[in-house]
Amino acid sequence: MNTKELINEAVLLPVEERALVVDSLLRSLNQPESRIDKKWADVAKHRLAELRSGSVEAVPGEDVFEKVWRKFEK
Repeated sequence: MNTKELINEAVLLPVEERALVVDSLLRSLNQPESRIDKKWADVAKHRLAELRSGSVEAVPGEDVFEKVWRKFEK
């Protein structure tokens, strides 16, 4: 399998599996710092649980970036 075929296959994976592939590839480039990575993983798991339970509402990325750009335009 060549790189293009591999990418085409990966794009078809569910989002959580794609994130796992991306994380694995990035870890192969940069040695992780386990203490910091564990803290970030804990935060990410907590936030995902909040989203899935409905206790928080997701904000579309476009809205977030629009708000940031408006702050810098002043």
